[in-house]
Amino acid sequence: MTISTQIRDTFEKGVGIFRLKPVFVPRRFAQAGKRLRLHPDDYYALGTNRGSIKERWLSSVIPAMNGPLAPEDEGLSYVAVNDDATEKFLLKDAVAELGAELIGETLQAKYGNWPMYSKFFDFGTPLFHHLHLSDEDAARVGRMGKPEAYYFPPQLNNHLGQFPVTYFGYDPDATYEDVRDRLLQFESGDSRITELSRAYRIELGTGWYTPPGVVHAPGSVLTYEPQWNSDVNSVHENVVAGEVYPYEFLTENCPEDKQRDIDYIMSLLDWEKNTDPHYKKKYFRPPIVCAHTDEKHTEKWITYGNEYFGAKELTVEPGQTVTIRDEAAYGTVLIQGHGTFGVHEAEAAVMLRFGQMSGDEFFVGEQAARKGIVVTNRSKWEPMVFLKHFGPNHPDMP
Repeated sequence: MTISTQIRDTFEKGVGIFRLKPVFVPRRFAQAGKRLRLHPDDYYALGTNRGSIKERWLSSVIPAMNGPLAPEDEGLSYVAVNDDATEKFLLKDAVAELGAELIGETLQAKYGNWPMYSKFFDFGTPLFHHLHLSDEDAARVGRMGKPEAYYFPPQLNNHLGQFPVTYFGYDPDATYEDVRDRLLQFESGDSRITELSRAYRIELGTGWYTPPGVVHAPGSVLTYEPQWNSDVNSVHENVVAGEVYPYEFLTENCPEDKQRDIDYIMSLLDWEKNTDPHYKKKYFRPPIVCAHTDEKHTEKWITYGNEYFGAKELTVEPGQTVTIRDEAAYGTVLIQGHGTFGVHEAEAAVMLRFGQMSGDEFFVGEQAARKGIVVTNRSKWEPMVFLKHFGPNHPDMP
């Protein structure tokens, strides 16, 4: 059987829905939060030289930029052909084969690809204060810019780690020269650059949108992160929770001739957004309940108000069956409960071994989404709770 035939047969048997295999990604810095529902013995499944596993990538068609030891497919989502995923193919290949049949004409015409992915970010310590580049700045190093969003699901946060507070931007009273001077201290000692920032205590069940060019230091809460298909950083903080970061973290996405140019590095900042006195008013994202919510189910927009991506939280009450319609393709992950999702059995992960198949992650083609997915909650007691991530083309996104 050719890969083309396999992709089309799997798509037909799933009635427009692919079941995806879990994708766990290590990071060589910081500490694992250990809330990814991975077996405790498996956080170093790829070896200590790769670091512990701290992320799970969802609906991804791009590899993780994760150093020379990373395999070429690290971060890429696979579609399971059979129950244990011993037969599989890349979601990236399915998008290339099916095109508009899978992602819809709008995304196919504008991007020729599925343009976003999501992840579970799971650090037990705070992450460094850093920014993601704009399209213009990222293009200078052959990359794309990266906006991202956050949502803090209660179901995955049985503990809040060591520092459940996130810094965003710089205080309106901080000056350009203040920040520039701290960055010049990157190699001479602890710059304590977050002294110039603003911290917000994390509220479970809410989220934020972070534009490119805005520095942020995520707190130690497991976070659901819809984001653009990119991975470009400039790290402003050199010492975090006792861990020292090298100068290359500040400049790894700068052209080679600009890596000692402090004014170029500063130009990556969107100064107006970073020092906006009404930052929370513009970028905090409390959930918005959808109008079609009823006694059987609740849908909320949890990521919205941007031109790149959106996300919803769907809750189906115990013992209920509902038909869920959306006007765009999406990826989804089940974080609580069990039942059926279309023709597929579905159950939230409890404790996975590394490399094991699960029943919690799916990708829904646009036509299937528009027709409607029948979801049945088979539990008498617990709700089914899904997180759903969309590209920029959902017409109902606030």
